[in-house]
Parts: sequence; C-alpha cells; structure tokens
Amino acid sequence: MAVLDVSGLNVWYQAPDGRQMHAVRDLDLTLEAGQRLGLVGESGCGKTTVLNAVMALVPPTATVSGRVIFDGVDLLVPDEINARKHRWTGLSLVFQSAMNAFNPVVRVEDQIAEPMVVHGLRDPRAAVRRARELLELVGIAPSAGRRYPHEFSGGMRQRAMLAMALACDPQVLIADEPTTALDTMVQAQILTLLDRLSSELGLALLLVTHDLPVVSQLCDRAAVMYAGRIVESGPIADLYHSPAHPYTRMLFDATPDVLSEHAVASIPGSPPPLNEERTGCAFAPRCDSAAEVCRTEPPPLVRPGSDRLAECHRPGAGVDRPARKAHHV
Repeated sequence: MAVLDVSGLNVWYQAPDGRQMHAVRDLDLTLEAGQRLGLVGESGCGKTTVLNAVMALVPPTATVSGRVIFDGVDLLVPDEINARKHRWTGLSLVFQSAMNAFNPVVRVEDQIAEPMVVHGLRDPRAAVRRARELLELVGIAPSAGRRYPHEFSGGMRQRAMLAMALACDPQVLIADEPTTALDTMVQAQILTLLDRLSSELGLALLLVTHDLPVVSQLCDRAAVMYAGRIVESGPIADLYHSPAHPYTRMLFDATPDVLSEHAVASIPGSPPPLNEERTGCAFAPRCDSAAEVCRTEPPPLVRPGSDRLAECHRPGAGVDRPARKAHHV
C-alpha cells in the first residue's frame, strides 16, 4: 500500500533574467509503507528539488504542479497550511547539510523539541525530555543536548538531525545525501543507524544520493533520475545486474568497486541545461547506444520486467558488454 504517491510532478524555477528553468518534468514516484527507495542520479538532475517539492519547501521563485498524495491528502493544495500539518508528523526530512540546517544560537535539544511543541504533541518540558531520549536513540549522550551545534562533530550533527526528524514519529523519513562531507567510518555509522532505525520503527525511507553503493547497501528499490525525470526504476539488484536504460548501466560502470575487475568508465558530456527544449531522449547526446529515433522522438515507457519501468527506445542496449563481478549487490 502506497504511503506516498507523487504523480505528474513539475517544478519550474524563475531565473533572474526571466527564463523558466524546468527542473522536474512529469515525475511519478511511489513509496510503499516500510519500503526503502533510493533516488539516484548525477548532481543537478533534480533529486533535491523533488524532495523540497514533496515537503512543500520550494522557494517563492518556484512553480509546482502535479500531485503529492500522503495519507489520502494532496500536500500541494490548497496552501502551505495543508502541507504544514503533515510536515515532521507524517513526512520528515534529513537535510543535506546538518551544519546549515541547525540554528547556531539555539541548543540542540531545544531544536529537536521544537517540532513537538509546534505540532502540539508535547508541552515544552516533556518535549525536551523526549529530545534527550531521541539523542540517546541515535547514539548521543542525552546531556550533550545542552550544547550548541558548533560544539558537535559532523557525525554528531548528522545524528542529531536524525533525532529531530524522528521527533514527531513520522511514517516517512526522507534523507537527502545524509553522508555528505563525512569521513568513511562516520558514513558507515550513519548508514547503519538509518538501517536500524527504519527497521525498528517501521519507517518508509526515501534516500537521495549519487552514491550507488550506499543505495545497494540500504535500499530495496531504486529510481534513477536524469534531467528531471525518472528514467528507470525497480529492485536494486535487477538494476545492477540487468539495467534496461543505458544511463543506469553507465552510472554503475562509473562507480568504483575495489572487489571487481571492472575498469571505471566516466560518462562523457554533461546533463542538458534546465531551460533546453527537448525533442527526443535527454540522454541521447551522451548515450553510447543511441539511435536516430532517440534524438527525434520522446522515449516510450516500457516494462523490462514485471516489477520494473524504464523510459527508453532501446531497453537493454549495451548490456552484452563485458560484465562486472558483482560483490555488493
């Protein structure tokens, strides 16, 4: 059963020169209760914009259309008040930069307690007690909550951000690059913590990252995003072993794997400008398997398997190239 259903989502940004930048294009996304879904793609493909639109946190210069259905309610209508009822209580967000997400002049435990007070779930004193319990849940001494954000290490700030996201007992946890700027050991600790918390609390997890091994380790399914659209989705193991879209295959080819004999191969070129008008597949100029139809006609939506979707004229093209030795999927 879908706990979050996004359909026909479009987001435009107003550029200073008046141009409309089409960042997300007719995107569909479904997250089921208890499911772990990874949203992957290169920087600039629109991943964070999707999260901000789902949370109704886009800036005033953005225009949003489509539907974001949570608990039977469309969060995009009629106004901010409607979305605010479900923000943190139903859907919560772990921001990409925990240092920037915290108020530097407010103690950490007070910031974790604030959403509970705002939503009327606890009085201020009870909210602070719960904040300390949440800090302990994520592996931080409750007494540390009296400190300010700058007194926390990067890993501690990320853990505290997780505690804040859990403050109002949400059904869906959205994590935007939760291991960015952390060293390898701390990254592993944060991922282990996400794994444990989502299992113990029964959370549906939407993980946004460009790190494919992270998705392979933590998620059941993945949605591959390119130029504002999801070009392929399905079980992560299926996408790794038999990618239908050339972009999915090339993303995995560009991912280092110390346990594989496969040589890392970069993807040539760069994603198209957001204001570019498109007639064919947006990935065609960079694709190693593109045909003439890819440059002139929009790609159809195909089903490479019973539980998979891809937008491609030539699904599976290039998969007969030398295979990798898969160890982590």
